[in-house]
Amino acid sequence: MDALYDEDFERVRSALGELHPAEIADLLESLPLEPRERIWEQLAPERYAEVLAEVESGVRTARLEQMQPVEVAAVASDVDPDDAADMLQDLPEPFIEEVLQALDAQNRQRIEQVLQYDEDTAGGLMNTDVITIRPDVTLGTVVRYLRWRGEIPVLTNRLMVVDRENRLVGVLRLALLLIADEDSKVEDHMELFPGLNARAPVSDVVTVFEQRDFISAPVVDDEGKLLGRITIDDVVDQIEKQAERSMMHMAGLEEGRDLFESVISTARRRTPWLGVNLATALLASWVIGLFEATLQQVVALAILMPVVASMGGIAGSQTLTVVTRGLALGQVGSNNARDLLMKELRVGIVSSVIWALVVALVAGLWFADPAIGLVGGCAIIVNLVVAAVAGAIIPLSLKQLGVDPALAGGVLLTTVTDVIGFMAFLGLGTVLLLPA
Repeated sequence: MDALYDEDFERVRSALGELHPAEIADLLESLPLEPRERIWEQLAPERYAEVLAEVESGVRTARLEQMQPVEVAAVASDVDPDDAADMLQDLPEPFIEEVLQALDAQNRQRIEQVLQYDEDTAGGLMNTDVITIRPDVTLGTVVRYLRWRGEIPVLTNRLMVVDRENRLVGVLRLALLLIADEDSKVEDHMELFPGLNARAPVSDVVTVFEQRDFISAPVVDDEGKLLGRITIDDVVDQIEKQAERSMMHMAGLEEGRDLFESVISTARRRTPWLGVNLATALLASWVIGLFEATLQQVVALAILMPVVASMGGIAGSQTLTVVTRGLALGQVGSNNARDLLMKELRVGIVSSVIWALVVALVAGLWFADPAIGLVGGCAIIVNLVVAAVAGAIIPLSLKQLGVDPALAGGVLLTTVTDVIGFMAFLGLGTVLLLPA
């Protein structure tokens, strides 16, 4: 960085030449826009593709939009088709068409094959660079074929066995070529595997790789014809992406955005969720306003209100997190949703009774009034039970509606716990503490 600010560009170019593409990507992501531009200008053009394949989507898209379609086509030709598709998907449609037209026929066909699938499906994740063999040939023939090819795609641990219609019939472990009889046939050693459907969601792909310890797996269409393969490096990227998405969605933000994008763009994306939060806060304030007379006469209730709201919010968030995670991992579905709901309800009841006793004792001693302790304890029971139920029902309902629970669940849960908590607490206070 000293060399950059000193405008010693020779040192900058030398330093960049010693860095791995992923390290350069990290550097670009961590720099404000002006220094980032100056770093990019010193990067050798032949390294554009490998660096853009590693960089965050927000930074990458901003960079690609500044390039000519012919330049983007050159970058897309130097990376795997799945990486090229990832680069192009966030660009404007007319720009994508210009890039595709600038590609040679073979690369265009490969990239278009991936682009036709949503990026969150197996088809959008697959690489079309795959080695196929026939089941009726000998292992010796396969070895000679591989030698003739001269190069094996990265992370190839299985060869795909297909029939004459290109339907997947099995997979052959590459290691068998070293230890098995070369005169034996592929069909004698291949393993049966139906392949991953190209339209399967990425979450299913992650589950299969996790359960079976795959390094690579074939992808097929609805007719069982081989389309490509998915490798473990892309699955790891998806796991990181899903984790980032869940974390960002909990705050109402998008994943993969440029850390140093313009103030206007950042504010424009954040404003809607701030508006939603304001609406829910006003709703809770309206509920409090209904009990204005009660608060004027019993000031202790105002002091204890944050306790009721906080306890309900935390309890609900615990359930919400557990259920949302279960949905994301495919562990929660229609077959066990009711059992999970009942379990969380029982947990809510047990927790609420324990903490209701604590709150009742503390509040009663604090204000020297057992009635205030009773009101606080009862409100805790109501709010924690409701929070447990809401924390389970909200993500399940959002999933049914096709809305990401991680994105909207927190806002809805906060509204429920605040409104119910304040209403139960202040309502009980009105009934039990004010004279008839």
